[in-house]
Amino acid sequence: TISSSSLLRYPSGDAAFYIQLNKIEKYGRVNKLEALLQANRSVCFANFHLKLVKRRNTMVQTKAKGISSFSLHILAMALMLGDHLWATLFPAQEWLTCIGRIAFPIFAFMIVEGFFHTSNVRRYISRIFIFAIVSEIPFNLIYGSSLIYPFHQNVLWTFLIALLCITFLGKIKEGKKWWVTWPVIVITALAGYLLGTITMVDYYGAGVLTVLTFYIFHERKWWCFLGQFMCLAVLNIWVIGGYFYPVTLAGYEFQIVQQGFALLSLIPIWLYHGRQGYHSKWFQYVCYAFYPAHLLLLYWIWQWAI
Repeated sequence: TISSSSLLRYPSGDAAFYIQLNKIEKYGRVNKLEALLQANRSVCFANFHLKLVKRRNTMVQTKAKGISSFSLHILAMALMLGDHLWATLFPAQEWLTCIGRIAFPIFAFMIVEGFFHTSNVRRYISRIFIFAIVSEIPFNLIYGSSLIYPFHQNVLWTFLIALLCITFLGKIKEGKKWWVTWPVIVITALAGYLLGTITMVDYYGAGVLTVLTFYIFHERKWWCFLGQFMCLAVLNIWVIGGYFYPVTLAGYEFQIVQQGFALLSLIPIWLYHGRQGYHSKWFQYVCYAFYPAHLLLLYWIWQWAI
């Protein structure tokens, strides 16, 4: 993969600049191109070319194969709803919570995608922070049947801690060699794990590490896919663990950990090729509002039903 920062070596009038630019455009890095082009030439040139790039990326996305970002969001919200329906209204339907295990890694992956594609990281973090506060009371009502429940926090706090970690790592990694960055990555991951566990956010420290997994192994390369699989297996089967199903096959008995169903999330994630799909401001805020809204609605129905 060619880094967009490498374009700064070329004057915008050089043929080499445009060759590099055309390669970068294939990856849909529109937000990074905006700053790049403005630094390379005049604002007028940057704005003009940015419109061209956005138009080209739109055409490329319509032809791209695989699952879109829009589809991943819808899938993750549907699976999360199923899990919460099991926790409130249909506790006998265990298949709902089994498929619900798939939701969190997809959300974690989309958080990282949002970090790489947002035009303003601070604003992105602020939105997560605001909706984490908004979601706390609905989450407390579902989890502890009380307005205040200090022993567990909603999942948006998990994502907020992870976002702060990867924002820090993003600044540290710039221009550094791997033997400098990897010790920092390990220390940051440990700090995120401890902070997530101490603050008792949803999925605890393992949830923070899940987001960091998709940040560290973000590229579409075989070793990144392997890294995602290995990390998710360790985090979900051994670190989180929990309830399991005994299974006997050909005279041999073994156990399937319920949380291990989270590994199935890698199928839609790997089918995603960077295509955004449908996108608008209202849908963006629907995705944010869905979490507290559906928790509150389920709590009301749950209380009415019992």
